[in-house]
Amino acid sequence: MTSRRRSVSGAIRHALLTGDKTAKVFAARQVARDWRLGRLAFDFDCPMPDRPAWPEELELLAPGKMPRRSRGGSLAGRVALWHSLAHIEFVAIDLALDMAGRFGESMGEQFVGDFLSVAADEAMHFALIERKLATMGSHYGALPAHDGLWGAAQDTAHDVTARLAIVPMVLEARGLDVTPAMLERVRSQGDESGARILERILDDEIRHVAFGAKHFRELCITRDEKPPESWQKLVEMHFSGGLKPPFNDSARAAAGLSRDFYAAIA
Repeated sequence: MTSRRRSVSGAIRHALLTGDKTAKVFAARQVARDWRLGRLAFDFDCPMPDRPAWPEELELLAPGKMPRRSRGGSLAGRVALWHSLAHIEFVAIDLALDMAGRFGESMGEQFVGDFLSVAADEAMHFALIERKLATMGSHYGALPAHDGLWGAAQDTAHDVTARLAIVPMVLEARGLDVTPAMLERVRSQGDESGARILERILDDEIRHVAFGAKHFRELCITRDEKPPESWQKLVEMHFSGGLKPPFNDSARAAAGLSRDFYAAIA
């Protein structure tokens, strides 16, 4: 007698509701591995939570209430930089898991696999940064973090095209723009290990944005819509921050996000 395979939605929900930072890293990577090895059924019998679980010690502030970060090379300034990156990567784990779990049933198995692989990458990025923080005598949760990132998920929970437009194609694409300058600054401070982490993140984020752009284009084709125009409308509806240069045009192009998407509304 063969046992029934666990549903992929149940596994994703479990990972989303895992609050301990180390356990979430393991849970996200386990879901991706189990899916890749065929251990999870393409069943969506578990709803996604409105909000994932995060570490109890993490103090969340509104973006406008966050303390200003020093731009210098002091230890406190460097810790604050890496802590902010740790938070971005930690939330990105849940954004990718929620993408797969919330929209996977309608979007199909390739979509689920793509975004579970993103979740595993983000978990690995977070683990690298957490280890980096430890070398500086700190850890994730030692400083407050802003609570604006999950708002993008809540605002687009009703529409997969809106979620794809905002999370991979705006938020992650912004990472392509700002990481090269950050990498240069970190390297100028003699922090070669930090530079290697940022290089790895930049390479992976190109692929993550590409997943978003690919599935967004496919949706537009099925709806007989022009992808750039559809994306621009969704950004105007769901993203209040505005798109600001400079843009990493080469990295964006490599991810399938050509200038005809963003140049007109920057």
